[in-house]
Amino acid sequence: MDPASTLALFRQMKKQLGQLDAWFDAAKAAGTAKSFDPNVLLQARLAPDQFPLARQIQIACDTAKLAASRLTGIEVPSQPDTETTFDELRTRVHSVVAILGGLEVAHFEGAADRSITQPRWEGKTLSGADYLVEHALPNFYFHLAHVYAILRHNGVGLGKRDYLGALSFRAP
Repeated sequence: MDPASTLALFRQMKKQLGQLDAWFDAAKAAGTAKSFDPNVLLQARLAPDQFPLARQIQIACDTAKLAASRLTGIEVPSQPDTETTFDELRTRVHSVVAILGGLEVAHFEGAADRSITQPRWEGKTLSGADYLVEHALPNFYFHLAHVYAILRHNGVGLGKRDYLGALSFRAP
C-alpha cells in the first residue's frame, strides 16, 4: 500500500469514529424518550460471552490509535479503560479522532514494510500492509459494528445512514 492510500484508510476510521460520536446522542435521546438512564446501555451486550458496549467502544478506539502508532512509530497515549458514561467515552473518542486527524502522508512512508507484532502473537509478525488489511481494519470494524448492533438491539433509533455517514458524492 502506498502512503496516501494508507492515510485514506485512517481518514475513514476517523470518519467512522465521528459517526460513533453521533450515536451517543441517539442513545441519550432514546433514554430521555423512554425515561431511563442511557448509561445503563454501556453494560449491554448481544451475547453473554461478548464484551459489553463500553468495552466495544474502547477496543474500537484502541485499534485505530494503536494501528496508527504501530505503522507510523508515533507514540500515542495509553488510556485506562475506566469510562462509565457516554460523556467519558465521548472524550476518549474525541482524543482518538484528534490523533488520527494529525496524521499526514509522510507519516506512512515505509509503513507497509514495517514489521508489526503484538505480545499475544507469540513472536510472530506481520508486514505493516498485512497488519493493516488483515488485522487492524477488520478488528476496528468488528467492534464498531458491535457497538451499532448493541445500540440497535436496545431500541436506539439508528439506521444504515447513521452507520455510513456522509458520502463524498460528486456531480456527474
